Amino acid sequence: MDDFVAIDVETANMERSSICSIGAVKVRGGVVVDRRYSLVRPEPDWYAYGCTRVHGLSDADTWNAPVFSKVWTQWQEWLGELPLVAHNAVFDAGCIRAACKIYGIEPPEQPFLCTLQAARKSIPRGMCPSKSLDSLCQYFGIPLKNHHNALDDAEACAKLAIVLL
Repeated sequence: MDDFVAIDVETANMERSSICSIGAVKVRGGVVVDRRYSLVRPEPDWYAYGCTRVHGLSDADTWNAPVFSKVWTQWQEWLGELPLVAHNAVFDAGCIRAACKIYGIEPPEQPFLCTLQAARKSIPRGMCPSKSLDSLCQYFGIPLKNHHNALDDAEACAKLAIVLL
């Protein structure tokens, strides 16, 4: 697959709609050509300690950020009709759909492809200690600068997708 958008979201709490950051990387002809990142004011607007521990974001980072509907509306033309790819796409797609529902906007129609599922199918057991994004990046020699930063995770996912899909 040569043309797609890899996407990653981070959430503020256990509610799928609570996206607090989103990153996306556009790939054309198998090459990363563009990147987008935005902090997002989550809905519901509160942070679980465990989530903040994972990604480092808190209310101080997003209190003045745009809501998801504003970010998503601005990104729709940029996303176009390209397939979307995520690592553990069930999570990211579920979060995006939940946030779209909260704001009464149409969720993406294009399919979400999953690098986690692709890795599980193509890498034999025991070859890679885990199928987590950071383990797979280490296995394939893909740099992952700041794991759980939505843009860095999206970029790593894009490079995994180039290899796996």
